[in-house]
Amino acid sequence: MISPDALKLVTRKFELLGAALDERQRRLWAAAEAIVLGHGGITGVAAATGLARSTVWLGVQELEGPAEDTGRVRREGAGRKRISETQPGILDALNALVEPSTRGDPQSALRWTCKSTRKLAEELVRQGFTISHEKVAQLLADLGYSLQATRKTTEGKQHPDRNAQFEHLNATVKKFQKAGQPVISVDTKKKELIGDFANKGREYQPKGKPETVRVHDFPDPELGKAIPYGVYDVTRNVGWVSVGQDHDTASFAVTTIGEWWRRMGQPAYKQAKRILVTADGGGSNSSRSRLWKLELQRLADTTDLSITVCHLPPGTSKWNKIEHRLFSHITQNWRGRPLSSHEVAVSLIANTTTAAGLQVEAALDEGEYPKGRKVPDPDFDAIRITRDKFHGDWNYTIRPRKNR
Repeated sequence: MISPDALKLVTRKFELLGAALDERQRRLWAAAEAIVLGHGGITGVAAATGLARSTVWLGVQELEGPAEDTGRVRREGAGRKRISETQPGILDALNALVEPSTRGDPQSALRWTCKSTRKLAEELVRQGFTISHEKVAQLLADLGYSLQATRKTTEGKQHPDRNAQFEHLNATVKKFQKAGQPVISVDTKKKELIGDFANKGREYQPKGKPETVRVHDFPDPELGKAIPYGVYDVTRNVGWVSVGQDHDTASFAVTTIGEWWRRMGQPAYKQAKRILVTADGGGSNSSRSRLWKLELQRLADTTDLSITVCHLPPGTSKWNKIEHRLFSHITQNWRGRPLSSHEVAVSLIANTTTAAGLQVEAALDEGEYPKGRKVPDPDFDAIRITRDKFHGDWNYTIRPRKNR
């Protein structure tokens, strides 16, 4: 008969040691106590510690059996199955709930969501899954999300319809993709000085022989700047970049879109009748630019494509897909290297790849795109534009003119 005092001592030991031991160590420690207690030790230790009797018994078998160090904490095949195995589809369902409302950089290792774990758990339960809000938090961490505080930016105040515009944009993208129509994200990358100027980042070089560059970044008037305007195919994960030398204007932007369509888009989307362009609201593709819309009309007339445009709401330009799916990788590819010529810039862009399969093509655009070009009212009024009921200033479609 095991005395109550002996079992109280076992309980106290477990309270002190239990949290510091892993599963196997707890099992073996409990088994050692049971063996020392003798007859009835397994039952007594199980009652004193709260461990399953079968767990203590297994530990006794391990201690009394032949010595074997497998390095395993659990026996093979033991432990609960993952929730993704017991409830197939739950990870996809959770990611679908979070992705349309994801804030910050969707490609970052740490993404974050404005939806609470309790609300996400409630929605998953409504869809037929069984899950607690604590498990939702664990799955979000596994999927690469984390809770983060807000951070002020210098891009302006939050527009009251910002989230609604993102939901509208997300729904439009899915609609075009389901119909097999191209969806592109466009923007101008930061202009770069051409010449032996310092470029951020580091690259492997022979020890003690770094590449030398100028101390001061005064532009070389003969070499000028590189102006990369990019087109990223959201569905196919491919990109096109035109490297301009003149000015970043709406004419340059739409010319680049036309080059992408001729070289990459049309061969891939032979049955396309329309195209969706997602862009931020400023710069050469500004939602307020009359020239941007006039040039899109000319592109629609030339390609016979209806061009739908969805602008990102104010203050969210860095959330454009092209920023983190194309431009960030180009920056990494030419880090630590001076862009000695436009040809070097084009080559570095065109050789940008990722493990996810990104492919990029690039070319030098030697065209002239003067700034300050005005659009007369008759030309602007002739644009065949249909504005969406929801924020027609951000969402609109330009259709080809039949008689041109």
